[in-house]
Amino acid sequence: MIYSHAPINFHFNKNSENFVVEEIPLYPFAHTGEWLMLKVRKKGLTTPEMINKISSKTGIKARDIGYAGLKDKVGMTIQWISVPRKFRDKINKFEDKQIKILEQDLHRNKLKIGHLKGNKFFVRFKKVLPVDAKKIDSVIKDIKKYGIPNFFGYQRFGKFGNNFEDGKAIIEGEKFVKNKKLEKLLINAYQSKLFNDWLKERINLSNIFDLSEKELLMAGFEKELIKFVKNQKHPFKLLPGDVLTHYPKGKFFYLENLEDTERFHKKDISVTGLLAGKRVMRAKDKAREIEEKYDELIPAGGDRRLAWIFPEIVDKKYLKDYAQYELAFILPKGSYATVLIDILKEGIRAF
Repeated sequence: MIYSHAPINFHFNKNSENFVVEEIPLYPFAHTGEWLMLKVRKKGLTTPEMINKISSKTGIKARDIGYAGLKDKVGMTIQWISVPRKFRDKINKFEDKQIKILEQDLHRNKLKIGHLKGNKFFVRFKKVLPVDAKKIDSVIKDIKKYGIPNFFGYQRFGKFGNNFEDGKAIIEGEKFVKNKKLEKLLINAYQSKLFNDWLKERINLSNIFDLSEKELLMAGFEKELIKFVKNQKHPFKLLPGDVLTHYPKGKFFYLENLEDTERFHKKDISVTGLLAGKRVMRAKDKAREIEEKYDELIPAGGDRRLAWIFPEIVDKKYLKDYAQYELAFILPKGSYATVLIDILKEGIRAF
């Protein structure tokens, strides 16, 4: 299986010098309308903190400020927000050390969560020896060819990595949280943990299928399933009954034949994993046998998430004299740059 390489030595410090993320809008703006679209660069602030600052300095109510995605506090982040057009004069007078408005445009609608195509990242690794730069090059080659698993990053699980435990306790009726936003956050962390655990099992299963047909038969796998999996070119093996989607977004549909596995290998479609909930499409057949172990009766509606993504490597550069490696790449919305970095550094064992 790919990404089983030995750990690669490099140093990464997530700050505004070494980590930059810029939103890619879902659609072009209309250049007309009642909403002022602002391209904003921030440092040392979460998106809600930035919005509260803008609100307090301009008088725009926080609820009237739209945004497409939440961005980290650490690092330099560039994202679009929307405010009512009537506040343009106040926006033009706005000044803050941590926030800079880079561009303005107009549009007919307020920005809402999810109104982004993806994110472009720039990261800089330090203390990179030539031998490790070559190892990074090799892993990036695999990433370009095969893509990576779409794990949820550590940010999803809170400061101590255990938010999912509280989410599980809420679902099981052992914990009550009065704050509904916090309750949702904790339940989402539990859904994410179930997804990550399912994805790890599917990766382990893909590794098992590297065994010979004789060994797999002795392990109890059916001959028809072995043949189906062995004919697949991609190292992440799809199973009958998997729920697929056009990449990076589209309607869900069931895997039907080997032709679908070839389309996955060509990056036309991808496989999805379950975010448990009452109203969500479930896998079938062999894929469901694994999925149902991570399926909880969570009151939320649930969803399906891309289980495998195909990062676009925009640029890479090794600066030998400075022992630095610079990498720029694009990920679909909801995917974590830190996951790609962890795969580079530690491989699948990081999860």
